[in-house]
Amino acid sequence: MLKFPKSAAVAVLGLTLLSTPSWAEGDAVAGEKVFKKCSACHAVGDGAKHKVGPELNNTFGRIAGTAEGYKYSNPMIAAGEGGLVWDDATLAEYLANPKGMIKGTKMAFAGLKKDDEIANVLAYLKTFSQGEAASAPAAEEPADAAPVEAADSTPAVSTEPAPAMVVEASKGAFGLGRVAMPEEIAAWDIDIRPDGMGLPEGKGTVAEGDPIFAEKCAVCHGDFGEGAGRWPVLAGGQDTLTRERPEKTIGSYWPYLSTVFDYVRRAMPFGDARSLSDDDVYALTAYLLYLNDVVTEEDFELSNENFSSIRLPNEENFIADDRLSEPHYAKGVEPCMSECKPGPVEITARAQILDVTPDGEGDESTGGGID
Repeated sequence: MLKFPKSAAVAVLGLTLLSTPSWAEGDAVAGEKVFKKCSACHAVGDGAKHKVGPELNNTFGRIAGTAEGYKYSNPMIAAGEGGLVWDDATLAEYLANPKGMIKGTKMAFAGLKKDDEIANVLAYLKTFSQGEAASAPAAEEPADAAPVEAADSTPAVSTEPAPAMVVEASKGAFGLGRVAMPEEIAAWDIDIRPDGMGLPEGKGTVAEGDPIFAEKCAVCHGDFGEGAGRWPVLAGGQDTLTRERPEKTIGSYWPYLSTVFDYVRRAMPFGDARSLSDDDVYALTAYLLYLNDVVTEEDFELSNENFSSIRLPNEENFIADDRLSEPHYAKGVEPCMSECKPGPVEITARAQILDVTPDGEGDESTGGGID
């Protein structure tokens, strides 16, 4: 396993190659595996809904930026209005270099760099487009095969009414809402303390976390935690905290491993939160430790049993919250809420200038979405 990016440059094919028949000869089965790189933000198939990016059913033949119900970036809408229609050639170009084809797109993915991966994912997407090959042909039966009477596969429909959900009405002054049920509270009560309290049972190794990270996380965080575009850097940054622009990563800044585990488990992958198993989260956390040189062996296994023994490098530089000792707390004095400093308040810098938010090309509503 390599811990540093490869330095070899990867060339992107020109439009002359995009129009060749090779794009139509992909393997849909292999494309399903490639699509896992896309599944954190896009969905296909029955019941597919928009996620961070639009659902991709019936993409072929569709004008760019027109999937109903999805909010596209202005450049993507303009591309559609300018005549961009998704087909083999245009999709292949876009998948190879999204931001190079449509400047200002919300697509955070850097692009597929292998021709066969592009061909395969195109073949897979075609199985979800009307007019394209919808599925693999059924196997032919022998000519002398006797007819088989199929059983009725229609599921039985119960005529009994569903039991009403028993909930406790709100006891608040306005009677709004209801009291959360125990199972609802339990579903969200998954926080973990630095000493390991609250950890689920499970385990995972660095080697097991590597492919999970490549499939679920690398699109935003880079192959080695170096960050993609303006998305967060997860590794490196040691000895930078005293600089004007420190690199605050797991290895340089974060105090507790429980924060890493809890955040991954609760909020990741982006657009598909809570989809990882506990073992997956242990494996990913172990891999992140490896990227930050906290552990050095690929066969290192992190589990609920050894979790609390792991210490991050910057833990000692965090201090306990002592705000209760501040004067307005200790003496019961009300904090200052007006005229706290002489003269009017001045804005000294803005987040956009400080370069701390993903590029939205001036569209504040675009966030980090995917076209």
